[in-house]
Amino acid sequence: MRQIAFYGKGGIGKSTTQQNTAAAMSGLGNRIMVVGCDPKADCTRLLLHGKRQQTVLDTLREVGPENVKLDTVCSKGFGGVICVESGGPEPGVGCGGRGVITSIQTLEALGAYSNGLDFVFYDVLGDVVCGGFAMPIREGYAREIYIVVSGEYMALYAANNICKGIAKFATRGYARLGGIICNSRKVENEAELVSEFAKRLNSRMIHFIPRDNIVQKAEINKKTVVDFDNTCPQAQEYKTLARKIVDNQDFAIPTPITQDELEELMKDFGIVD
Repeated sequence: MRQIAFYGKGGIGKSTTQQNTAAAMSGLGNRIMVVGCDPKADCTRLLLHGKRQQTVLDTLREVGPENVKLDTVCSKGFGGVICVESGGPEPGVGCGGRGVITSIQTLEALGAYSNGLDFVFYDVLGDVVCGGFAMPIREGYAREIYIVVSGEYMALYAANNICKGIAKFATRGYARLGGIICNSRKVENEAELVSEFAKRLNSRMIHFIPRDNIVQKAEINKKTVVDFDNTCPQAQEYKTLARKIVDNQDFAIPTPITQDELEELMKDFGIVD
């Protein structure tokens, strides 16, 4: 079983990319569980056709740890993907990162990881500096990390910060960067910029996902692109990304760059003056 964490700046399309990749990967015959680690509990929405499932934290609050059942917090989505949402604390109370820790520990206690899974995806907030959100890396659950970016400065800035965390925990012998996924925003020289950024991190751009309005059309219909139109070019992009992840054996400890180096990189590619 391979455990993978998807990180990225909020609003970059991380959850959309993750869900489409899970949908595509399930089509390759893989058994997958997606654990949403965002307090908004929307990391599995497209796989579940818009269904708002019961979160782990809500269930724990309602029935207590001793009464939680696996089928209460797990739902089967498109392609047979098992969907779980960690949830978050009550508004204004507690730490959202604690939900990640509690959710994974609860799933482990309930035997969720012993159901013949091929992959577990953790969909994690990537621009929040909080130890709780680093938990899949810190505790050795997620050993493969993929960071979703665009060619925009703040997306790359967040990715560089995430790499600092990966590098820190990599000293324990696990957690490796599997690559950078560019979810295009049609920024000038975007593919070249992200490819060079990844190279400087001691990694690579594993795939470039072009921008296509069918992604928004699919989301309006509460579906992944693979579910909405399996034959369209964008569905093929997600299938290609899924195959690249399945076949990937190129993992590295990242080498984060300084903020000055990032700004110079942006200038070199004509993104900022």
